[in-house]
Amino acid sequence: MTTGQSPRRRDRRRAVRVGLAVGAAAALLAVAVVVVPLLLPPGPRPPFQLPVPCGETWRLGTYPGHDDYDVDLFPTAGEAWGRPVLASHDGTVTVAGINGSLGGRTPDNPKGPRGRGGGYWVKIDHGGKWETQYLHLLEPPLVRAGQKVVRGEQLGRVGSTGNSGAPHLHYEQHRGWEKVETWFDGSPSGITQDDTEYSVTLTSNNCPAGGR
Repeated sequence: MTTGQSPRRRDRRRAVRVGLAVGAAAALLAVAVVVVPLLLPPGPRPPFQLPVPCGETWRLGTYPGHDDYDVDLFPTAGEAWGRPVLASHDGTVTVAGINGSLGGRTPDNPKGPRGRGGGYWVKIDHGGKWETQYLHLLEPPLVRAGQKVVRGEQLGRVGSTGNSGAPHLHYEQHRGWEKVETWFDGSPSGITQDDTEYSVTLTSNNCPAGGR
């Protein structure tokens, strides 16, 4: 008569326990990879530049009901339709597509029906929990999700898709889960709330390496 378990059965049970332990450790590691970055504080503010070509002067504005920190950009000279929209800083495109619906406003039909939301738009992750958004583009973005871009790279062209009354660029900066005041070339824009109409005129320093 024999008692106890056979060596083979003991080895099999030991292997199962080891496998379960390894699986649990791997699951914890996977959760940590996802959760820990979310718990870290945002990094320093990137050196954002205006999302328009070097040397151009644009009016940045807001109005009641526009939402705090949102910025609408209009050129101070020339036609807005089709003007280049540039990345404010290096990063990775996370969204490049349609927000809401497009509507029917075009250069040939500027009073066409409005759409909903942001129309053609782009979102860029700049690292350190910083993000920028570019809305109401004229046509499908020139970049795609997952693509790495550098400051000054063209994302699309100014349009009036989505819920837009006239051709312009709607622009936002986000830190973590919060929308924040936009900064350009190291200085705050001054657009912090939408209680009253407010605008400021700035000249872009979004220039090729080496300056203007």
